Amino acid sequence: MKASDLPMYYNAVNILEHNLTSRPDKVALHTADREMTFRQVSTEVNQVGNALKKLDVRMGETVGLLCLDCAEWVTSFFGIMKIGAIAVSMNTLLKPQEQAYILRDSRARVLIVHAALLPAIEPIRAELGFLKHVIVVGETGREGDLSYRSWIGSESTELGVAPTHREDFCSLNYSSGTTGEPKGILHAHKDYPLTAQLWGVNVLGLRESDRAFGAPRLFFTFGTGGVLIFPWFVGAGAILMAAPPRIVTNMLDTIHRFKPTILYNAPTGYAAMMATEAFNIKYDFSSLRLCVSAGESLPAPIWRQWKEKTGLDIIDGIGSTENYHIFLSNRPGDIRAGSSGKPFPGYEVKIVDENMNEVARGEVGNLLIKGETAALSYLHQYDRSRRTFLGEWLFTGDKYYVDEDGYYWHAGRSDDMLKVGGIWVSPVEVESTLLGHPAVLECAVVGQGDSAGLIKPKAFVVLKEGHTGSDEMSKQLVDYCKEQIAEYKRPRWIEFVAELPKTATGKIQRFKLRG
Repeated sequence: MKASDLPMYYNAVNILEHNLTSRPDKVALHTADREMTFRQVSTEVNQVGNALKKLDVRMGETVGLLCLDCAEWVTSFFGIMKIGAIAVSMNTLLKPQEQAYILRDSRARVLIVHAALLPAIEPIRAELGFLKHVIVVGETGREGDLSYRSWIGSESTELGVAPTHREDFCSLNYSSGTTGEPKGILHAHKDYPLTAQLWGVNVLGLRESDRAFGAPRLFFTFGTGGVLIFPWFVGAGAILMAAPPRIVTNMLDTIHRFKPTILYNAPTGYAAMMATEAFNIKYDFSSLRLCVSAGESLPAPIWRQWKEKTGLDIIDGIGSTENYHIFLSNRPGDIRAGSSGKPFPGYEVKIVDENMNEVARGEVGNLLIKGETAALSYLHQYDRSRRTFLGEWLFTGDKYYVDEDGYYWHAGRSDDMLKVGGIWVSPVEVESTLLGHPAVLECAVVGQGDSAGLIKPKAFVVLKEGHTGSDEMSKQLVDYCKEQIAEYKRPRWIEFVAELPKTATGKIQRFKLRG
């Protein structure tokens, strides 16, 4: 599938509305509060769109969406897109000043916010010169705010689709960022059906009988795509959970209750599930047919442990907000544990050195990706855009090498790689080794200068329950690494911590661990 296969004038609301022809009364959305059929979702989407138009929201304008994973997030998202506006999917875990940055940068005049998230907005309202209207999902906020239910209640359930070009922008996401300040990334209507077909259908094999659920929140492309866009593209169901996924029992309870067939999570999420005693006995996993991992590299030990405990494969791949989802992936029936798999039709990849020359097979270099779902630039960040968007090619910021069988192996972020004794060391490789030790739950490896100022690997380790950090445990872990990997790669220091700093998607923020 290519962008040219779509009509010139195309709106991504079609991913919802094509289901009205053949399955209007099928349950499309499962939540703890309510279930909605495709027809019911479409009806509410139309009301949202009409209500936005009465606030004078026009094609090409932005609307902020700061909401828990609930039905109102979905109806607002598609309502914004249907009228040709741009949905700004805001991270629910950010602090007030971070939310202020996004609202100023995007210039949103309208904000749809969940009542539970109003504390992130109240302290900054006076700073938001562009914001004119606040719609509250749940209990009404301050005087002058609009209640979502009453706001849409009297609106018509009929609404025409805005005549958007397939290349018009429809969504704005701010990257979670492992290196600091978030970057605004605009995507077009065409990107949604393309990524759904190229990866959701062609690689994962999603079908109408599926139900998708995952830990990634809807405000991230991993969540929007995997849990909502991909299943609806094929007429499958979506399961939403407003409760925080970092509390593992929330995830396990939802799987047990709603019986998903596809599960999305980050490697740390799978490790946390397995750390729950008898998780696959206390909770019913029988509905699952496939598990998916992204966000960071999936270590082979976690893949093998999950397979051993559940009998399920985890499909690991790498994607990015810049590319709107996965571009390099394992696939059912073709998995190399620990690798990111192989390229698939629709995307080209290459590994280059610092001079943009392709490296030899087996050599670590910078991963570049080419495909039609890539963004064009970062919003209001000219210098960063020039370094990332290189004509047809997108600089991912990831270090990779490809083995003799054509599988691609993640070697860390470009700014995470360590040069130890003149040799590149991948922190991911050291972390994967440490995770093979039965006492280790999570870990992160960064570079630290020794007494001579030379960079060596340092490991921050979270131990499993029942194990205690000590000099003896440090020695055990270092000795274990010396048995598994080359001597120069082993950690020189072990620091035991209660938890690791992470983004909201579960990516470890190594930059926060550097001294």
